[in-house]
Amino acid sequence: MSQWPMVKLGEVLRHRKEFITIDDLTNYKRPRVQLHVKGIVLRDEVPGTLIKTKTQQVCRMGEFLVAEIDAKVGGFGIVPESLDGSIVSSHYFLFVIDEKKLDRSFLGFFIRTPAFCEQVAAQGSTNYAAIRPAHVLGYEIPLPPLAEQRRIVARIEELSAQIREASSLRQQTVEEVKALPHSFLSKLLRDEESRARWSLRPLVEIAEINPKRGKRQIQDNSEVSFVPMSAVSDKTGEIISMEMRTYAEVKSGYTQFEEGDIIFARITPCMQNGKSAIAKGLYNGIGFGSTEFHVIRPNLEIDAKWVHYLFRHREFLGDAAKHFTGTAGQQRVPASFMRKKTILVPPLPEQRRIVAELDALQAQVNALKRLQAETAAELDALLPAVLDRAFKGALS
Repeated sequence: MSQWPMVKLGEVLRHRKEFITIDDLTNYKRPRVQLHVKGIVLRDEVPGTLIKTKTQQVCRMGEFLVAEIDAKVGGFGIVPESLDGSIVSSHYFLFVIDEKKLDRSFLGFFIRTPAFCEQVAAQGSTNYAAIRPAHVLGYEIPLPPLAEQRRIVARIEELSAQIREASSLRQQTVEEVKALPHSFLSKLLRDEESRARWSLRPLVEIAEINPKRGKRQIQDNSEVSFVPMSAVSDKTGEIISMEMRTYAEVKSGYTQFEEGDIIFARITPCMQNGKSAIAKGLYNGIGFGSTEFHVIRPNLEIDAKWVHYLFRHREFLGDAAKHFTGTAGQQRVPASFMRKKTILVPPLPEQRRIVAELDALQAQVNALKRLQAETAAELDALLPAVLDRAFKGALS
C-alpha cells in the first residue's frame, strides 16, 4: 500500500449547488458523462426554449462532475475546458477542487482506478443505484504532497503518451497491411503485359446474372439456409452466419441462390463497403436472402473467387457507384450494369494462381489483425497497471 495518508474527498472537495434559470433565447451546451470513466463529452447544444426543466446547474472547467444514477458504473469525470459553462440538471453533482491540496489531474487519474470505482460501487443501498453528495465526500484518496502529486501526474502522462504511440503505430501497420491484397490486384489489373494476355469480356458471357429459379422440387417443410444481409461481412467477404428456415417461409419475397454462387449487395451503403460473398455450406445446397442481393453464377470458364475479388476491388465498386439508380437515400446497382459490365478474364489456371496469392495475402492480413487485437488488449491493460503502481507510491 501507499505510504501516503488516506483522506476523505470532503477534505479536498466542496459540493457546489448553485442553479440558474434557463433563458429561452440563449443556446446552452449539455454534456454527456460517459460510463466506465471514459470522460465527459458534448452531448448537444440546444436553445433554451427546448429545455423543459428551467432550473439547471452551470459546470465549470476543472470541477468534478458526478452523475447521480450512473456513478456506480463510472459516470463521473473532470469537466474539460470545452464544456466550461455547460449545464446539467439536479441529477448531477458538481464539486469544486481545493487545488491548494489536490491537483485536478491527480484526481482525474485516481478516479480511473479500481480502488476508487470499488468505493463508488459499494456505497449505499444495493436496491438503490443512485448516490448522494455525502457519499462522494466520504470516498477516500491517497494524498501525497502537492509537488509529489504533480510529479506523478507528469510521469503518468509520459507513460500514457508512449502507450498511445505504440497503439497508434500498431494500428497504422494493420491499415497498411490491410491494403496489400487491393494493391496487389490493382497492380495486376493495370499491368499492360497482363492485360494484353487476358481477354476483356462481358460478365454476362461468363456468368448468369440473377438466374431464374431451377425446377428443383422442394417441400414446404424442408429446411433451407437463410442469409440476412447483416450476415455477409464486408470486412472478410464471407458469410459469417446462417439461419435455418423452412422453404415455406422464404419461397416468396426472397432471393434464391445455390452453392458456389456469388451474392453481391446492390444497395447502398452495403455495396459501397464491398459486401459480397461466395455462398458456401448451404443446407441442401440452397440458400435464400434479401432481394437486395444480386446473384452471379459463374460458368466453367471462370473461378468464382476471381470474380469475388474483382467485386470487392475499389475500381469495380467505384464504377458501380456511377450507375446507381433510385433516390439518394435508397440507391441501387441495377441489373443492367451487371449485364453490361466487362471484366478481365485470365486463363483459368492463371485465375487460380492469382486467387491463391490473394488468399495467402488475406490470410497474412487476418493473422496480423488477430495479433493486433491481442496486443491492443495488452496495451489497454498497461495504463491501469501504471495507475495502480502510481497510487501505491511505486511509480518511479
